Order: sequence, then structure tokens, then C-alpha cells
Amino acid sequence: MKKHFITGLVILLPLVVTIMVLVFLINFLTQPFVGMVSSALKELGILNKGFLFLSPDQLIRHGSQLIILILLFLLTVVLGMVARWFLIHSLFKIGDKILHKVPIVNTVYKTTQDIIKTLFVSDKNSFKQVVMVPFPRPGVYVLGLIARESPPSCCRATDQDLISVLIPTTPNPTTGFLLMFKKDELIHVDMKPEDAIKYIVSCGVIIPDGPAPVPAEHS
Repeated sequence: MKKHFITGLVILLPLVVTIMVLVFLINFLTQPFVGMVSSALKELGILNKGFLFLSPDQLIRHGSQLIILILLFLLTVVLGMVARWFLIHSLFKIGDKILHKVPIVNTVYKTTQDIIKTLFVSDKNSFKQVVMVPFPRPGVYVLGLIARESPPSCCRATDQDLISVLIPTTPNPTTGFLLMFKKDELIHVDMKPEDAIKYIVSCGVIIPDGPAPVPAEHS
């Protein structure tokens, strides 16, 4: 019974975590618009009948979310195309400069912009190197992903060359700790980032570069 439970857990846990993250993202993106779209569908008489195990209200809500996601995707593509036009690109630059000068707004806007550029545009090796670091105390190690060099002000304050490392949490790697370590504290590991994430999400059950875990037989 125990080995069957562990095998089922290894299969089920990543699926549950993935579904939870997807549901959170879908609700986050569609929540501001779902009421308006649902009202429009009700007035038009679209999706006003249940389907399988879904009630009419549930069907309208899920249909509204699907429509919103499609429209957001199309809007993002159109904005990307428009931004490539020279004149519009110049207007975007002017708007960008204005947002950088507005108090409070500039902090949120610039921080978000820098994160997106680092993750999706920059050619830097952010989050592509796996390391072992001592945490939460010396002699205990966790897997982490190198973000980049720590801020110069932090390095000057400690008179050390520091490296920022993201420590994902188990079993939800979308949260974690951002810690700064000295270079000589980092132990570089020959492991792909996706393998490290699998190891963390599985609570150590899935071992990278190793055979599939076989539960021990108990007499």
C-alpha cells in the first residue's frame, strides 16, 4: 500500500501544482473583465444552457474566461506589431520617459520593466546556472538558481563580491527566497535548471541523472 501511495503521489503532485498555478494565472488575468463579458453573453443569450456537469452560470463564466484569454493574446500580438512601427515606437518612448518621471508610478513601472527585460529579452545567463548553497545554516545545502551579480551597493557594504541566488521552495517553486552569497560559498552543480525544479517540486523524489525511484519493499 505504501509504495502504491508514493508512486501515485509522484504522479499526482506535479499535476496538482501545475493546475494550481494555471488556475491562479487565469483568474488573475480574467478577473477584471469576467463580469462585463459574462453580462454580455447573458444578454445575447449565448451559452445559456448547461453542458455536461456545468450549470449555465458556470458555463458562462468559463466561456467568458476563455474569450478574455483569447482577446488578451490577440491584443498582446497586435501591440507587439504596432510597437514595431517607427512613429508609434517613438510615441511609446515618450510615454516610457513620462512614466519614469511620475512619482510612485515610476518605481512599479521600472521594476516590472527591468524584470521582464531580464527574464525574456536579456542575453544574460539569469536562472540558467544551478548551484548548491548553505541554507538555512552552514552544513545544510539547498539547490538554487543564480540570478546575477548582487547590487554594487550591497557588495560595497560587505566589501565582498556577492551573487544573488534564487532559492525556490518545495513543492511550489513559484515562491522562494532571494539570498546573496559570497562567490566561494557557491558550489556549481552540473544540472539543468529544469531538472533542479523537478527535484524541488517532487520533494526530492525525482533524482536528476538518476534512475526512477523504486520504493523499498517492506516485509
